[in-house]
Amino acid sequence: MKLRFWRYDLKLAHRWTVSSGAAPGGSGGTEVYPVVMVELTDRDGLVGLGEVAPSARYEESAEWSIKYLESVNSYQLSSGDIPGSMQYLESIAPRRWAAKAAMNVALWDLAARRAGQSVADHLELGFTEGRHMTSFSLGIDTPEVMRQKTLEAASYPVLKLKVGCATDQANLAAVREVAPGKPLRLDANEAWKTKEEALAKLEWLAKDRSIQFVEQPMPSSSPREDWIWLKERTPLPIFADESYLTAADIGFCSEVFHGVNVKLAKTCGISGAVAALKAARQAGLKTMLGCMIESSVLITAAAHLAELTDYLDLDGCLLITNDPYQGVSLEGGRLSFASARDPLGLRVRARY
Repeated sequence: MKLRFWRYDLKLAHRWTVSSGAAPGGSGGTEVYPVVMVELTDRDGLVGLGEVAPSARYEESAEWSIKYLESVNSYQLSSGDIPGSMQYLESIAPRRWAAKAAMNVALWDLAARRAGQSVADHLELGFTEGRHMTSFSLGIDTPEVMRQKTLEAASYPVLKLKVGCATDQANLAAVREVAPGKPLRLDANEAWKTKEEALAKLEWLAKDRSIQFVEQPMPSSSPREDWIWLKERTPLPIFADESYLTAADIGFCSEVFHGVNVKLAKTCGISGAVAALKAARQAGLKTMLGCMIESSVLITAAAHLAELTDYLDLDGCLLITNDPYQGVSLEGGRLSFASARDPLGLRVRARY
């Protein structure tokens, strides 16, 4: 097995800002999101693709991910023994979830190709054409830019709005000027620091009857009793994101949330995401599959797990202007593999 990796800077169509990076007036954020592309080539010349989408929230970066990948002995990896390969990758260093996710995705890509199947079929999940719809995310910005973003997203039937800043009310009003009544999902990214503040915000937001749910209204470090208090009183469903990293968190999350947002970059890839989604469904929670800012490699990898979800937020590749790969189609928000030229593995090919 040979390992190759390289940094690639994803360029955003609009400056991307969430509550933790928002400055007064809606400024802040970033215009470039560095990722690391990964290729694993086996002895027969089959190539598996992966992608590192590091998040500063989890103390990760492209530079640290590259250092981790430099320490990997690819001869210890096998697409025929993915659990064993993941045990080896875990033994190198703790955390570094995004880098391990890239390796896991590449291994599954190889395993499915060797079996002559797509990843979804290799996992015995399948994929139903025409069934799955992703939301389209709007980062925090000025009300004027929020209107423009909403206009540009007119073809997407569901929007996801980042909240948790001083201009929330003006931003929501701007979105509603352009898209009255369109279903909205909101993500506070841990912005509201107390249960009282979170409840007040949720009660205000619930006046908009087209809001479906709110992700991570309080910090993941908030006491369990505060989360229980909030769940008992919230007028809107609340979903865990930063509080739900892997299936190991299901005990806590099943008690204090209505649903969870699973991301490959948090769960160390496809293996962990499948486990996290199945654990949540078994616990009676709603499931959503989300993403970081990502190219079509990770977005397509996640799309193969769509049958395990109630909601999808797989729009990372829609927010950038220089996606180096083509994979699952997201036209109008609907996921489709119908036009994929490669029927095997991740069903991703280089764009350039």
